Amino acid sequence: MTAALHWKHLPALAFLATLGLTPAQAQQALQPLTAEASPATPLECTLILDAASGDTLHRSGTCDRAFAPASTFKVPLAVIGFDAGILKDATTPAWPYKAEYDAPERVRKTVDPTIWEADSVVWYSREITRRLGMERFASYVARLDYGNKDVAGDPGKDNGLTRSWLGSSLAITPEEQAGFLRRLLSDALPVSFQAQDKTRAIVPTFTAADGWSVHGKTGSTWLNGPDGQSDRNRPIGWFVGWGEKDDRRIVFARLYVGTEPYEDGMGLKQRGIFLDALPSLVK
Repeated sequence: MTAALHWKHLPALAFLATLGLTPAQAQQALQPLTAEASPATPLECTLILDAASGDTLHRSGTCDRAFAPASTFKVPLAVIGFDAGILKDATTPAWPYKAEYDAPERVRKTVDPTIWEADSVVWYSREITRRLGMERFASYVARLDYGNKDVAGDPGKDNGLTRSWLGSSLAITPEEQAGFLRRLLSDALPVSFQAQDKTRAIVPTFTAADGWSVHGKTGSTWLNGPDGQSDRNRPIGWFVGWGEKDDRRIVFARLYVGTEPYEDGMGLKQRGIFLDALPSLVK
């Protein structure tokens, strides 16, 4: 086995080998899609499942291709943080901003778990992963069976704790996002009930038409180009979560991969699109 083959990939590699792929081809199949390898047309998916049964209520587009989760990873990271005891409740810990974080002006403030999720504060995520350490971080992501489970980061850069979910090694499909959320809603993740309950309580809430209450997290990043750097012509936007109306509960994943620059956060745009469309998609 070459050094590039991470232990977390072994079961998937064995399966791909049965399809006649060489080890190199199998390893490539497990990597996040890059701008060079992706189609030149936009790619999108809207997937809605019944939260209890898993029945598909709506599916359109390409929902089985993996992309970096970006800030949607704050949902599983909250589960991890609460289970590990780093996060205590919706307002604890409240960590002050430090100049060393070098973050945008809007997040140079004291942040607690609720603010972290609502304002999508990257430095707070990195403080959680730093306190976990790589061994515990990787173990938790593997235990949650989240996406491809690869938190190694960029090859040779030892940055898995700070970048793995932001357009680097970690990748997840819309199908997998929806499956993770179903397990979160039913307390089926292999962590404490309290960690799952406290996570659900801090996911931002939005109002959609026709009486729907939607709890969800956006994510915005870019595909990587051939040079390994973000290709600003290929923005990625996610909106994932669950919705409730009367006695109905759904989980959803909305993904869009564009082909031209978009600087305002593609995830925010997808959130608006999904909230507007939801009532007509689940009639």
